[in-house]
Parts: sequence; C-alpha cells; structure tokens
Amino acid sequence: MTWQKLAAKILISAALLGGISAVTLYRAQSREAAIAAEFPPEGQFLTVNRAQVHVYISGAGPDLILIHGASGNARDMTYALAADLEKSYRVIAFDRPGLGWSDPIPEPSLRGQALHLATAAAQLGIENPILVGQSYGGSVSLAWALHAPLKPRALVLISAPSLPWPGPLDMFYRLTDSRIGAALIPPLASAFTPDSYLDATITAIFAPDPVPVGYARAIAAKLTMRRATLRANFAQVNGLRPEIVAQEPLYPQLTLPIELIHGTADTIVPLNIHSKPLSERLPNAHLTVMEGAGHMPHYSHRAETLAAIERAAERSGLRAPLQSP
Repeated sequence: MTWQKLAAKILISAALLGGISAVTLYRAQSREAAIAAEFPPEGQFLTVNRAQVHVYISGAGPDLILIHGASGNARDMTYALAADLEKSYRVIAFDRPGLGWSDPIPEPSLRGQALHLATAAAQLGIENPILVGQSYGGSVSLAWALHAPLKPRALVLISAPSLPWPGPLDMFYRLTDSRIGAALIPPLASAFTPDSYLDATITAIFAPDPVPVGYARAIAAKLTMRRATLRANFAQVNGLRPEIVAQEPLYPQLTLPIELIHGTADTIVPLNIHSKPLSERLPNAHLTVMEGAGHMPHYSHRAETLAAIERAAERSGLRAPLQSP
C-alpha cells in the first residue's frame, strides 16, 4: 500500500469518526434539552462552595432529611414518602451532588457528599435532623453521621450498602471506571439509550416487587440520562466499595438510634451482606426484615418504612412513644 492510499484511508476513517461524534453530540444535546424542559426543578437552590444544591422542602415540624440512591434524584424519595411525612415533619429532600439538579462537586466521595449536604442543611437552619437514606443514600447517611459537624438525631437506612461485598461491580460500571470509558460511554448512553432500556432497568431494580404505575415519569428518571449526571453517577458507584472499606472501622462510633430496613429478596444490596451483619455489630441498630421484598421497600412496604421512621423519632426522644389503648 502506498503512503498516498494509507493517508486517504486515514482521512476517510477520521471523517467517519468525526461524523459519528458529531451525530452523537447533537443527539445527546437535543435529548438533554428535551429532558430539562420536561422535568424542570421542583424545589429551591442553595449555593455551597460555589456549587448549586437543589432541595425540595415541604411540611412543618421536626427536621427530617431524605437522601436518595444511585441513578436517582430527590423525587424518588418524595414520591414515596413525602405526602405522609410532611404531616408531622419538615421534610427536606436533597438532590445529591451531580444528580438531579444539583451540581457535581470536586470531592464526590461519601464523606465529600455528606459534608456538602450538611453544609446546605446548616444554611436552612437545620439542627439534629433524622436522616432517611435509601441504597447509596444510606451510605451517605452513615458518612454524614461519622464526619459532619451537624450531627443527626437518628438514622433510618433503607436497603443501604454498609459493609464491603465480595466480587466486582456490574460490567457496565467497570467499563466506565477508566478514562476512555468515562469519556465515551456517557455521550453514547445519553444519545442512544431507548426508553425501553430505562424501563427494563427500573423493573430489575424493583424486582420481585412491581413497579408503581407512572413511576418513571413521577420521579423524572430520564434526568439520569444526561451526560454530566451519568459521569457523576458512574464515578460515585465505582468509588463506593473502597469508601465503605475505609468507613467500616469507624462504625463503633455510631451510638445514635439506627433503624435498618431491608428485604430478603434484595439482590442489588443483599440483606445478609449488609444490614443483617451491621445490626449484629451495633447494639443501637434495630433491623426490620421484610420477607420477599426487593430493593425498594419504601414503595413496596411503605407502612413498615413509615413505622421505622416513627420508631427512630421515638427512640431519639423526638416523639413520645404512642400509648397503647
């Protein structure tokens, strides 16, 4: 092959790749604009260290903070629980850094997120709140209790990763745990992932429980499909296990009331690896096990979840125990 032919092939290949990149960029930008228009912010914004924090506030009473899991936003928690909780509490639901409508932050670790959200909470005049964290949000809640100067009154951890687990993450997350993967996968996913894939993912997260009718729209699930949000979510999940390893030795410092809620059919964060052994280590931890429940018991077992929150309030002295008739 002559150098002229080789040069021509290289130029053609470069042109094709450039065209593909341009199509991907255009499609990702278009879809993101449509998603932003369809699901605008519902709450208010605070500024913490020059980064915006989006927060939804409702109700009146003692402060109760909801912290959502991976790939989500505050609406996942408010849609499930706010209507009941706001009757008795001031409910504060944050979009975690980089997700929903909150800006990413330079230090997106569990500790970094906890300190960031605690600073936002302090701006709202919050003192000694109850923290309710689901899945990854429960891990952030543990970090908050360990590291933030604004101490919680009690923790309610729903299907939360708390201890190191064996084996690697899902292949998709591992592919994003590199400079090339982090650069290439988010724009491709944002541009070309069909709604059917998002629906199938949500079904798998809820399994074996059914997905509530209208759930994806109600929680604005498509917000996760923006490039910056995908990058933030991938980085947070990929960093979770080593951060849990570093956090685990500090758990004996936690003497506040802790309510653990977990389903026996949760295959995403297995009960026997996380909440069950944690409850055996910490005498102040009370475990509620829901037979046959999956990863989303704040939907499938809402009454039991609300009861655990009320129990946390009673155990912390925030409420007097209900009197038996």
